[in-house]
Parts: sequence; C-alpha cells; structure tokens
Amino acid sequence: MKRLPPLPALHTFLVVAQCCNFTRAAEQLHITQGAVSRQIAGLESHLGFALFMRQARGLSLTQQGRELFPRIQQVFGLIEEAVQVVGGQRQALQLKAPTCVMRWLWPRLMRWQAERPDIPVELTTTVQHGVDFRHEAFDAAIVYGPEPAAGLRPRHLFDEQLTPVCAPALITGPQPLRTADDLRQHMLLHPTRDEQDWETWLTAAGVQLPNLSQGQHFETLDLAMSVATQGIGVAIGDWALIAEDLAQQRLAMPFELKVRTGLAYYLVQPPRTTASDGTAAFIDWMAHEARQR
Repeated sequence: MKRLPPLPALHTFLVVAQCCNFTRAAEQLHITQGAVSRQIAGLESHLGFALFMRQARGLSLTQQGRELFPRIQQVFGLIEEAVQVVGGQRQALQLKAPTCVMRWLWPRLMRWQAERPDIPVELTTTVQHGVDFRHEAFDAAIVYGPEPAAGLRPRHLFDEQLTPVCAPALITGPQPLRTADDLRQHMLLHPTRDEQDWETWLTAAGVQLPNLSQGQHFETLDLAMSVATQGIGVAIGDWALIAEDLAQQRLAMPFELKVRTGLAYYLVQPPRTTASDGTAAFIDWMAHEARQR
C-alpha cells in the first residue's frame, strides 16, 4: 500500500486550492510563499501527478486537482468536527464564503471584529459557490446562486448586477470608452473560464463584439479586478461586490447599464440547529450592512 501524503502538505493543498494563489495561501498559513510552493511540489511528486496549472496571472486546478479538492476538504472538515466534539464548544464563529465575494466581505469583517471583538470570526474561503452543512462544520455561509432552500434560513444580501469596470484613466485615454461599441478597441477581462457574464451584459446592451473570445480569462473575480485596476483591460463584475473599489476610485464604470442576472448572494445557516446569540448577531449585522450599500 502506498504511503499516504503528509497531512501538512494536504492542508497546504486545501488552502491553495481555495485561494488559487500562493501568496494569499502563505498569508493564511503564516509561512513563506516559497514554503507553500515547496510543499505543493513535494505533494505533486508524492502523488505522481500535477495538482495546479501555473499561469501568468494565477493558478488553476488540474483535472486531478479538481477531483481531489472536495475529498480533502471533506476530510479536514471531519477532523475539525471531531476536534470540536471532543474539545467542547468552539469560541470563534466559523464562516464560509466564496472568493468572489471577498472584495465586499473583507472590509466588513474587519469592521465587525473592531466592533465586536467578543465574537471572533474564522473565515474559510473557497472557489465553490455553495455549502453542504452535512459535511462542513460552519456556523454560517455566504452562498451565490438562486434562492436557497427555506431550510437553510437564507438572508438575502444583494442581487448580482453586472457592469463593465476599468481603471478611471482608461475611460478618457487614447481609445476612450463612450459607448459599448468602443469595447472593440480594448481587451476584455473575464472573471471566469467561460464568457457568460460578458455575453449577458452585451446582449442587454444590444452589442456584438468580435473580440469577445480574445480577452484574458481568470479563475476568480478578484484576479480580474486586480488586473483591471492596472489599466490593462475592461473587466465585467458585480456592481455590489466592487463598490469599495468604485468609492476609492481604483475602478470606474464607463457605462450606466447594470444587468440583473437573477442570481444573488445569501447568508445561510445549518438547518435544524439553533443559532448562538453571537451567530444571530453577526447575521443581523451583515444583513444590515448589505442593505446600506
């Protein structure tokens, strides 16, 4: 029987798979980026196959990596649950959220911790948009998609509204953005591997672009927005998620059109459990923050 991979390396793989970024994984693990890279390389050597594809602007999981990720996530979820059962009631509120919501969520988590240091929050990020409370030990989760089942007690945060964004200087640059047709002269930045978000907005705008498939594709919204702030191209994103970037003028909206997709972000809780006072207070606070956009 082949020797199992070391547990720390599997944990590093889990964190990197959630972030799709060595630097952010290193920050979460409190080790250097080089240490993260060495652990992943050692794990790939042990397994005999690659887990990530290294790209110019980030990482993406290979097919084997995508198959391994949910299984390793489940294993660590069971370990965490076992420790909590044996060790008693945990202190910190456990929150799961998709990486696409981080630009909205992170500054609010910082404010929450400043206002309520008595209720710390431990955040787990993931590229997944849902949660399975049967196998994942979280007190709450932010999910993206259609309205969840009533059993999850969903609290609506905000609807997805797509709109193009770019660096402010790009709007009035040598190739100004006055109408949607002007997008022909710019690189389109896609926040996912497919082109659905751009297609949805362009259809609503009544425009067809020959350069739709010639843009740059990213694994996460955060990567696409980071590149857009550098003036490299025009990204498509959710207006609510990038409100902080717009307010700080890191990004600007060249057009007024915002297109609702019918999908939304919700804060959900495990079914058939009574939320603690801390969890209930956190959920009410987050719902209030969403209403104040």
